[in-house]
Amino acid sequence: ERLVRHGRGPERSIQTGIGPVPVSRVKVRDRGANGEAERIRFSSSILPKWARRTRSLDALLPVLYLRGVSTGDFQEALAALLGKEAANLSPSVITRLTAEWTTEYERWQKRDLSARHYVYVWADGVYLQARMEDHAECMLVLIGATPEGKKELVGFQTGIRESAQSWRELLVDVKRRGLKIAPDIAVGDGALGFWKALDEVFAGTKHQRCWVHKTANVLNKVPLAVQANLKTDLREIYGAPTRSAAEMAIEVFAEKYGAKYDKAVDCLTKDRETLLAFYDFPAEHWDHLRTSNPIESVFATVRHRTVRTKGSLSSKTARLMVFKLVMAAAKSWRRLKGQNQLPKLLAGAKFQDGIEVIEMKPQSAA
Repeated sequence: ERLVRHGRGPERSIQTGIGPVPVSRVKVRDRGANGEAERIRFSSSILPKWARRTRSLDALLPVLYLRGVSTGDFQEALAALLGKEAANLSPSVITRLTAEWTTEYERWQKRDLSARHYVYVWADGVYLQARMEDHAECMLVLIGATPEGKKELVGFQTGIRESAQSWRELLVDVKRRGLKIAPDIAVGDGALGFWKALDEVFAGTKHQRCWVHKTANVLNKVPLAVQANLKTDLREIYGAPTRSAAEMAIEVFAEKYGAKYDKAVDCLTKDRETLLAFYDFPAEHWDHLRTSNPIESVFATVRHRTVRTKGSLSSKTARLMVFKLVMAAAKSWRRLKGQNQLPKLLAGAKFQDGIEVIEMKPQSAA
């Protein structure tokens, strides 16, 4: 009742995917404001006060940057899409935008996690090489699943390879910012540094080795001629309906290949327990827990882009661009299947072969 329309602001041009669009923002006046009452201020979520580009264009800029487009070439690169006189894409604008991304990244790194709880986490180290440096930096990535089944980027920083110290720094920082409850299970590859750091920081979290990485490691120890059959047999293990069936499939695998390919068998059997940890969780979540695909799928395109832009990206810029790409991709991440099972895990329910174990109380005879 207090707010009324009060004319329009000056017309301005907004860059969109179909070219510049002239718009003018509606002004709103608070009729009830006086010396005592606080003034109500209106801000449009559709047309922010200082917006010069649509959000889709802002998401496109880091992609072009990773493609190797320099700050001075943005207008030329987007001329076919936005018109020959594309405004708000000058080198100074792009430089100012990257400064905003830096501020956003630093703010995200310091955010409070005391109200967060992640039931599952996926961890992986992503190697990116910028400006043809002698060594590739390892970006340590931690993605978590909330009790609502939503995936979120939990931690992201640059480390020295995948060492235990680098992972420890990331996990300690996450815990210091308020993440006190340990995840139920962590999924990752065979990087021993992560598992060692995890046991030190979140001792109660179970380990689940990624089957995609393990399959690749096993296949690397056998000739190409037998890899197809061996891969099929590995699929029989992690696709088994029960833990006992998976254990039996491992025994069959060892007996079948142990004589000629003992190294491949040893590579599989030494991690037997951590490869089958997912059987203690709801069957609806097995597809999510068997692999670290939530990270791999996001960074697959990032790897391809950074390989092609070694000469145009500094280490700092690469880290910043990857952060922006991940945050943009996070908006379209799919939720976990079987979300109704997550509250049961939080309540302490136990699962065996993917099915909840219900304890029957003994009844005394009348």
